[in-house]
Amino acid sequence: MATTEAIGEGLTFEKVWAAIQATDAQIKATDAQIKATGEQIKAHDEQIKADKEWARDLIKASDKKMGELTNRFGEMVEHMVLPNLLTKFDELGFTFTKAGPTTIEDKVNGIFTDVDAVLENGDKVMIVETKTKPKIEDIDDHIERMEKMRRHADLHNDQRVYLGAMAGVVFGKSEKTYALKKGFYVLEPAGDTFAITVPEGCYYPHEW
Repeated sequence: MATTEAIGEGLTFEKVWAAIQATDAQIKATDAQIKATGEQIKAHDEQIKADKEWARDLIKASDKKMGELTNRFGEMVEHMVLPNLLTKFDELGFTFTKAGPTTIEDKVNGIFTDVDAVLENGDKVMIVETKTKPKIEDIDDHIERMEKMRRHADLHNDQRVYLGAMAGVVFGKSEKTYALKKGFYVLEPAGDTFAITVPEGCYYPHEW
């Protein structure tokens, strides 16, 4: 039988076979391309995974360093700032006689909070929160802390006026403005000591 036997009108075995071979070659080329693309995607995914792990490790390291810095700042507040707080607020007309950290664990009324520094006398109580770099969320948290302190005071017939202050090593302009707007005194480093900005003018000290 001749190899040029017609398969259909206008077609020969050779043409069909050539078309099949060409199609097969295209399929093989496509498969190779798909395989190569798959390997590229896999390599890309592995790189993304490696980048994520690197970023995660970096964040952990940063969080650890920030935590250490925050702890050191807390120690600095306790040993260096606290002894001078009474003097600094005395310059503003306050006469606080006691200063120190405190923790409230009132299980009966569900009130739990830690306070970095409490300054007090017979009429007023100043609640000071310290952060390395205060954020808006920290200021909002301090508002909640002030509300807890007020509630706890009311439950114990403490009718003194409660005031709040935010202390930070680095205060952003917007964060400082926000703290003052919320009625907090702002404590910042100033040379070898620290300065207190009073919420006045457009703002005023909030009393709880």
